[in-house]
Amino acid sequence: MRILLVGAGGVGGAFAAIAARRDFFEAIVIADYDAARAERAAAVDARFSAAQVDASDPGSVAALCREHGITHVMNAVDPRFVMPIFDGALAAGADYLDMAMSLSTRHPDEPYAKVGVKLGDAQFAKAGAWESAGRLALVGMGVEPGLSDVLARYAADELFSSITELGTRDGANLAVHDDDGNEIFAPSFSIWTTIEECLNPPVIWERSRTGVDGGWYTTPPFSEPEVFDFPEGIGPVECVNVEHEEVLLMPRWLDCERVTFKYGLGAEFIGVLQTLHTLGLDRTEKVRVGGVEVSPRDVVAACLPDPASIGPVMTGKTCAGVWVRGTGKDGEPRSTYLYHVVDNAWSMAEYGHQCVVWQTAINPVIALELLATGVWSGSGVLGPEAMPPKPFLDKLEEYGSPWGLMEVAPAA
Repeated sequence: MRILLVGAGGVGGAFAAIAARRDFFEAIVIADYDAARAERAAAVDARFSAAQVDASDPGSVAALCREHGITHVMNAVDPRFVMPIFDGALAAGADYLDMAMSLSTRHPDEPYAKVGVKLGDAQFAKAGAWESAGRLALVGMGVEPGLSDVLARYAADELFSSITELGTRDGANLAVHDDDGNEIFAPSFSIWTTIEECLNPPVIWERSRTGVDGGWYTTPPFSEPEVFDFPEGIGPVECVNVEHEEVLLMPRWLDCERVTFKYGLGAEFIGVLQTLHTLGLDRTEKVRVGGVEVSPRDVVAACLPDPASIGPVMTGKTCAGVWVRGTGKDGEPRSTYLYHVVDNAWSMAEYGHQCVVWQTAINPVIALELLATGVWSGSGVLGPEAMPPKPFLDKLEEYGSPWGLMEVAPAA
């Protein structure tokens, strides 16, 4: 296996650090628009090399694949670059993985609105071409989406006879501090992506809803707040609906009545996002400032700390998982949370990468290992739910970061 890793930022760097400890691949080419950043990420292993790439150009991606005999393209950049990388991989005859799917269009800001172009629609529209070519595009293979989808498939296979709701729940007790020990606002993941998914109206799927949208509908941003008690000392966190890929992926492969995604953002974070939206600073369209054209959202990202750099001043744990409700294999009602927790102190000490990017990066590494060994296989455009879950979860434990399970009292 010869891998092209596109993107040497926080997740890309963590991916390289994790992969360096494995032996399932022959070589990894780490490519970034910033060649120096790619070289820094590639320095950790003799099997790694660095290259410059324009992720907005399918031709640039395809040419790099051909030059290096790439078999698998791993996309670790912002979702705005999904389609050029996706198309470039297919043109070069390589398989493809990503952690975030092609972008949606903005939906009307009202309850039960008709959805427009959904997350991943542009990729699924090309599924036939991938299948005809005998190539696999494994989409949404990060932590959320990704591990959450694997856990949902495991619950459907092993724990439940019928499922009422698959509810991804993400929460943390992370804090970032300045040099004086004061807590500061510093998102632990790409602010570009965070703005995109949090300010778009969230999508919910319900089997009972029929029509052209196939059960998908939208609600206002930050709708349906609930307090979820996260495990391993994180505790209760208020979670709200956020647009996310799980809701678009799980109903395609798993039998259930409802699918949701809720994120524990916190009042301060929600307030910041709402202010950015009010001021128009969430826009991606460029505006002229003096003699320069810039995207307001890119300016916001440039003004905040790089998520890859905040690990040494961050404390706490992050948790990703899926809350499954329905009927257990014994015929009794069941409410179970399947989850994965990473402590920032551990990931920094063990790998030198902060916990949120590390938790995202480990999942595509495991997926690539399963593909390399033939345990996972397929063609077309597939989500993690299409793959057998137990080999993946066994690997997670083998990598030293086991998953967990807890029974949850049903919501009132």
